Amino acid sequence: MSTETLEFQAEARQLLQLMVHSIYSNKDIFLRELLSNASDALDKRRLAGLQDDRLRADDPHIRVEADKEARTLTVRDNGIGMSREDVVGLIGTIARSGTAETLRRLKENKESAELIGQFGVGFYSVFMVADRVTLLTRKAGEEGGTRWESDGGGTYVIESVADAPEGTEVTVHLRPADEEDALHDYADEWKIREIVKRYSDFISFPIRLGDETLNSMKALWARPRSEVKDEEYHEFYRHISHDWSDPLEIVQMRAEGTFEYEALLFIPSRAPHDLFQRDARHGIQLYVKRVFIMDDTRELLPSHLRFVKGVVDAADLSLNISREMLQQDRHIRMIRRRLAKKVLSTVKDLMRDDAEKYRTFWREFGAAVKEGLLGGAEDHKAILDIASFTSTAGEEPTTLADYVSRMKDGQDTIYFMAGESRAQIENSPHLETFRAKGYEVLLLTDPVDEIWTESVREYDGHALRSVARGAVDLSADDEVSEERTGAYAPLLAWLNETLDDVKDVRLTTRLTSSPACLVSDSEGLTPALERMYRAMGQEVPEVKRILELNPEHPLVGGLRAAHERQADAPELAETAELLYGTALLAEGGGLADPARFAKLLADRLARTV
Repeated sequence: MSTETLEFQAEARQLLQLMVHSIYSNKDIFLRELLSNASDALDKRRLAGLQDDRLRADDPHIRVEADKEARTLTVRDNGIGMSREDVVGLIGTIARSGTAETLRRLKENKESAELIGQFGVGFYSVFMVADRVTLLTRKAGEEGGTRWESDGGGTYVIESVADAPEGTEVTVHLRPADEEDALHDYADEWKIREIVKRYSDFISFPIRLGDETLNSMKALWARPRSEVKDEEYHEFYRHISHDWSDPLEIVQMRAEGTFEYEALLFIPSRAPHDLFQRDARHGIQLYVKRVFIMDDTRELLPSHLRFVKGVVDAADLSLNISREMLQQDRHIRMIRRRLAKKVLSTVKDLMRDDAEKYRTFWREFGAAVKEGLLGGAEDHKAILDIASFTSTAGEEPTTLADYVSRMKDGQDTIYFMAGESRAQIENSPHLETFRAKGYEVLLLTDPVDEIWTESVREYDGHALRSVARGAVDLSADDEVSEERTGAYAPLLAWLNETLDDVKDVRLTTRLTSSPACLVSDSEGLTPALERMYRAMGQEVPEVKRILELNPEHPLVGGLRAAHERQADAPELAETAELLYGTALLAEGGGLADPARFAKLLADRLARTV
């Protein structure tokens, strides 16, 4: 195929410009990224060799060569290599979700080099130090190779070559060293040793410089924790996660007996940008007897713990195991249960031993962890034990156990209300009587809260109940007297006939300062949940709600008096419509006809001026 000059994809060009004009102080990570790419290529070839003996590599390794006179640095591997189509697809474009977010955060954090590693920019980082980059590659088992070259200016040249060895070779033509970069001359062998030791010591293939192997290749997960320094764990975590921050907590476990495995897991200190994206990668790598099998191993941890990074090394699995086989393997299911239990128990220990770490964990990952309440009940108790929620009791979040310890005498129910924000819930009419009588209410503001509270109905023997559903029954005083109900019966009956959008109209004691509020049946869908199901494309029947009136409010009393005087007055129906609309707005709902509501309100206000 002839030589071609092609343009980078638009977003790739923007990223290249950030790299070429980079002001990052720590440029060492470009070599870490090249070595990580080489290691991944060797892993892929090893896996391919299990299926086809012809693809096995003799002496899999990574070689680094520096030429100080020519000012070049070359990283060469005998891994899986790439075809011409692979090169165009993998280097000419950024074929991954979250690209726009990556670019935005890179632009806004010019002093923060860790974003490069965090988002896996990888190969592009070479342009922080290079005038020009040449890549030579040949895919294992195929004839002919590909040469790629670019100066980072927006285009690249690609051509077919006949004599390329299997694997990939990246030659970085380094920029001239200046005084500022005197301590960062990447053509110096001592600098290469320093970078490899710091960032790539745990790569499982030898990294060679001349006759010297630079990395230890130690399986860190196989060593007792007492023999490993925290700094070693942190570097290993950075290597497998591309997260520059230290992990929040380290979880190590070993199982022996009929099925043996070792696991080294890390709870990150901050959530990844793609935590709630559908195609987000999971962070567990699977090894069998220290042989890499696959990454993004979703079968090893449930999805609500997808943010956990680490390695699982199983001694008794087949090297040829596939993802389909993993889903059916009873040993994998057992590992999954044990790892999830261990992670959740570790978080529970943090609650007791390190409150600040726990608060960080729940702030970053609480919404994801609560997704585990949507499935089977296996982890429900463990998740509820570590969950914390804001509440009307104060600014600091509270656990369910602490809520229970503060319950009033005779109280056997945990009260909550779900909404879009704390401010919206705290201003809701539904809380008025609870606040007046000193009952604590949990304020649930994550979208997932609307869903899990549908299926989880109790905690430690105490019912979980929404204050926006059903009738209030805090005490015997909460029942409206028969005398008052009888006095309002004609108005209630008229409102039921007049307001088509409500299921029922009744008096309530839940309100102390508001004239009205809307509530759902004790088993009915909330408006937020109804909107959520519709957004997911599910058919949901129209749900009418109950309008509750506060008989102590002057507006409601005045409405009753006006109805007694002239039940068919046109203004009366308009007042009823305004009353319903204000109740809808007070809970954050949307009006079916905002323009009509605004006109009715304006007309009514004009009469009072």
